[in-house]
Amino acid sequence: QVQLVESGGGLVQAGGSLRLSCAASGTIFSLNAMGWYRQAPGKQRELVATITRGAGTNYVGSVKGRFTISRDNAKNTLYLQMNSLKSEDTAVYYCWGLLQGYEYWGQGTQVTVSS
Repeated sequence: QVQLVESGGGLVQAGGSLRLSCAASGTIFSLNAMGWYRQAPGKQRELVATITRGAGTNYVGSVKGRFTISRDNAKNTLYLQMNSLKSEDTAVYYCWGLLQGYEYWGQGTQVTVSS
């Protein structure tokens, strides 16, 4: 069983930065992959970025070059560094983990970008 708890969301002006953190209850090294999803009001949840156990990364096109996903296995924490934020990045951001075919989700953290 894995529990994921996000933090770091908030209100920021367009062009600003935020760093999201996701603390896992157990060791994240065993997770096959971790990532961040987001859901804006009235829209479906979408993938933002993923990182594999081998540290391979993948990003949705709209955040490439602006967001960076990383993981600290020693701290059992996943991060999402978000730079050059835009109003369209406003959403609830969810931490996600995959372990042996099972998906785990955090409760979400709100990111609001004001223009």
